[in-house]
Amino acid sequence: MTWMHPGGSDVVRAELDVRVDGRYVIVYRKPDGNEVEVGGRYLEVVPDRKLVFTWVWRYSPEHESQVTLLLEPDGDATWLTLTHERLADDAQCEDHRRGWTDGIDSLERYVA
Repeated sequence: MTWMHPGGSDVVRAELDVRVDGRYVIVYRKPDGNEVEVGGRYLEVVPDRKLVFTWVWRYSPEHESQVTLLLEPDGDATWLTLTHERLADDAQCEDHRRGWTDGIDSLERYVA
């Protein structure tokens, strides 16, 4: 909740049960005051290495996509590879690209 601010949004609620078949819910408050909710289920959890989970916006439950995070140690640093697949269309791909880029940039500033 401290560092994730995609598109200037704030995380106002985050519930995470990070284990295989565990669920999560994240609620974002957008700059215009509207709130949006995303949730899903963890498919694969390898501590300090890999996280795979589904991604479903509450307003469009028919579109379930999948996110994979890979972490690779590199000396005192860590490489993060994020893949978000099974998105509905090009517009959704672009929205998520911007959102993830903002979120990762926020994380980089947070850990710097």
